[in-house]
Amino acid sequence: MGERPVSTDPGHVDSVNVDPLNIDAVNAGDEEYRGPATLCLDDGPVPVEIRMSARFEPIEGRFRWAGRTRPHDMLRERVGAGLRKATIVVPGSPETAVKLSDPDPWGGVRISGTGTPPWFGPVRHGG
Repeated sequence: MGERPVSTDPGHVDSVNVDPLNIDAVNAGDEEYRGPATLCLDDGPVPVEIRMSARFEPIEGRFRWAGRTRPHDMLRERVGAGLRKATIVVPGSPETAVKLSDPDPWGGVRISGTGTPPWFGPVRHGG
């Protein structure tokens, strides 16, 4: 019923608003990050060590990323008490909204989000 053919050319992006800089970053091997970050909570910053990965969802036209913090007692207690939203800052990158999920059995906290992953650095538009 008038459906358009789907291109199999990996360099072809059709009708999706995608920032090519971000796709190039993932293709270059930056789909994972391990290292320092700062979670910004309502009462101040919390330095953490994180391990995260990202994947591009072509149907959605955006990235999904997730990971977890290393064990952190105060953060585990706050999330266990209901804290679910924060922002995260990875050195050299802008502040990014992040969802916090229940602590894991080892004392880390699951973190996730959509859009540009927090370790990709500033997004450049227009070339």
